[in-house]
Amino acid sequence: MLAVSSSTRIYLYRGVTDMRKSFNGLSAIIQDSFPGELLSGSLFLFLNRSRNRVKLLYWDSDGFALWYKHLQKGRFKLPSDDERYLLQRRELMALLEGVTPLKFESRFSFEKS
Repeated sequence: MLAVSSSTRIYLYRGVTDMRKSFNGLSAIIQDSFPGELLSGSLFLFLNRSRNRVKLLYWDSDGFALWYKHLQKGRFKLPSDDERYLLQRRELMALLEGVTPLKFESRFSFEKS
């Protein structure tokens, strides 16, 4: 499974992606959609039209790394908010595991003083 720290920014590309694209093609999409974020260590999530394939691209301090998953049955469920492009770590993990939560909300939070 993919290890993602809680401080990693996770960007969801809302457009349809051709899954034949690799490092260079996906990097070009990132440069256009999320300027200045390509080499930041952020994780970028891409889905195909039928949402049964997902690619994750990220900069791993000395080169790009690509993670790919193809579902044999079913589809990946996206967050219902069409405008949002930044995901939380738990939303990414739920999406990759096939969990469809009704909502994500914290029961409590620690306030900094």
